[in-house]
Amino acid sequence: MSNPKKSGGKFRSLDGFGGAVSKVILTLIPIACILYVADVQTHLGFQIYKEQYLGIFIALFLAAVFLNVPAVKSSSRDRVPWYDWILVIISLVIFGNVMLFYRELVVMVGFAAPKEVIMGFLAVYLLFEAARRIIGLPLVIIGLILVLYARFAFLFPGLLNARGVSWKRLFTMLYLDPNSILGVPSSVAGTMVVAFLLFGVCLFMVGGGEFLSDIAMALMGRQRGGAAKVAVIASGLFGSLSGSASANVAVTGAVTIPLMKKTGYSPPFSAAVEAVASTGGLVMPPVMGITAFMMAEFLGMPYYEVALAAAIPAVLYYVALLVQVHWEAVASGIEGLPAESLPRISDVLKKGWFYAIPVAGLLYFLFVMHADPSTAAVYASGMMVAVGLFKKEVRSGFGLKILKALQETGLQVLVVGSACSMAGIVIGSVSLTNLGLNLSNTLIAVSGGSSLLLLVLAAAASIILGMGMPIAATYIMLVILIAPAMTHAGIPAVAAHMFMNFFAAMSFVTPPVAIAAYVAAGIAQCEPMKAGFIATRLGIGAYLVPFCFCYSPGLLLIGSPGQVIYSVFPATFGVLTAAVCLSGFLFSRLSPLERVIFGISAAGLLSPVSAFQAVGFVLAAGGAAWSWRKKRAFQPSREGYEAA
Repeated sequence: MSNPKKSGGKFRSLDGFGGAVSKVILTLIPIACILYVADVQTHLGFQIYKEQYLGIFIALFLAAVFLNVPAVKSSSRDRVPWYDWILVIISLVIFGNVMLFYRELVVMVGFAAPKEVIMGFLAVYLLFEAARRIIGLPLVIIGLILVLYARFAFLFPGLLNARGVSWKRLFTMLYLDPNSILGVPSSVAGTMVVAFLLFGVCLFMVGGGEFLSDIAMALMGRQRGGAAKVAVIASGLFGSLSGSASANVAVTGAVTIPLMKKTGYSPPFSAAVEAVASTGGLVMPPVMGITAFMMAEFLGMPYYEVALAAAIPAVLYYVALLVQVHWEAVASGIEGLPAESLPRISDVLKKGWFYAIPVAGLLYFLFVMHADPSTAAVYASGMMVAVGLFKKEVRSGFGLKILKALQETGLQVLVVGSACSMAGIVIGSVSLTNLGLNLSNTLIAVSGGSSLLLLVLAAAASIILGMGMPIAATYIMLVILIAPAMTHAGIPAVAAHMFMNFFAAMSFVTPPVAIAAYVAAGIAQCEPMKAGFIATRLGIGAYLVPFCFCYSPGLLLIGSPGQVIYSVFPATFGVLTAAVCLSGFLFSRLSPLERVIFGISAAGLLSPVSAFQAVGFVLAAGGAAWSWRKKRAFQPSREGYEAA
């Protein structure tokens, strides 16, 4: 798991009183989650509303943000200025008020006293300021526009015209209504996200990160192009746990990118592989950049069903990436890593077999017991700590390691907590008007009844809204603004939500704002835009598969086994064929005409029309046979083919 304090460059390095207070608050964030998820309050003989717990959670993460993140770059990095201490105190008071008096406050939402209106305004301001510091301006600007729209909607023309609400109602609703700041996004962040981040931190604390890396090295290292394949597997595993594409690139890319360059991959290609592999973690179960938990809440379905639905599309994503990595290695004459430098799989399993116990426990709780995800993750974290005690190096200074793990978890929560609370403001503002319905009607009108055009517009909107934004916030805005149009067009709700999640994730590798690709380019020391365009090609699976499962829901395990197989078979070959087309290589280098044939084949295979699929199969088989015949005469060039 990445440490934002080290990798992000935004955080203060505090000592003395400020450092002590910061550590206490960061430690309390996961402890509060554990106590709430374990239902300790019931065992002690009292009950609290979910909103009361969220008051604690938001108060703590806001205080931690103002303690650890400077207001501007020029602010002091080794002490907390007086104005941030004031913001810390106000945060604790405003949301501590929710914890202590929510039962009385909630009945006053419609006719709140001036004190609650002022507190509502301050709550919105605090969340805006925290988001500005730790996330950036894009989300703040969107939130501000929607808050102002909720107040002045009566001034807008046409479809945007709405009644508007008073400042009093607006701020009290945003502050206290369970469908706003205290709604689903904050609830997911304060329970499931904290619990899974804790699990990931505990995994790394006991050495599980090294175990996963060794597994990837042992399985893929000896193969042709092994360095890049190791990067794909390792970054995919870590990315699924971390839920942050750019942070995962910064951590795993520091190792994998130099290794890929050393074995013969070009710097831009190495950066692109790492960026796409890490971004895939946002669509790979179980965590999926935390959107899986939100998806389950919004769709009203069990989490395990969401995770299972995402499995096949995520596998196709990585299959397309591995195919292109492999053919790049063949075309460039890149061999596997030296056997003597790689661990043996038997030695890796013998040394770290016990790491499988908590992972198996997590999967058992989720998919067999159908336990609440946050409960499953908390129990699995406890199991991870327990098995870690088998290692001597973990037992040494064990108490201090646990304390640091709790603080690291609290630190990692800050970005997600801020993004989800801001998303709550977005939901609250939109729910006070008809903006979501109006935008959906506009999309339907513009698409002219064409579901394909509607999907293209939704994909473009997902990528644009996702540029520079945390995926959780992007997903929530898309659910509010675009999902109704997709479901109105007859697309299954699960497919619509999964579609938006895929394209929101791809904003991290799609130029011009391809953050994950640019972070990787910095490590690879290459041109960022070139890395971004190669990453777009390597991520072809994520651009094609979502369209497939909207027309063939069997890819999401919807329907009978026969329907699932009928959907998976052509989609798999279609993605592989598209990867070959873009790679420009299959057994031998492809001519422009051959690439066009494979492109047409991919289009046919990915079409929902059976006749087109049959044509696609014929073209793919013929193209593969022709390329195989050319193989003996083919002499691989070491120049690579990034521009292909």
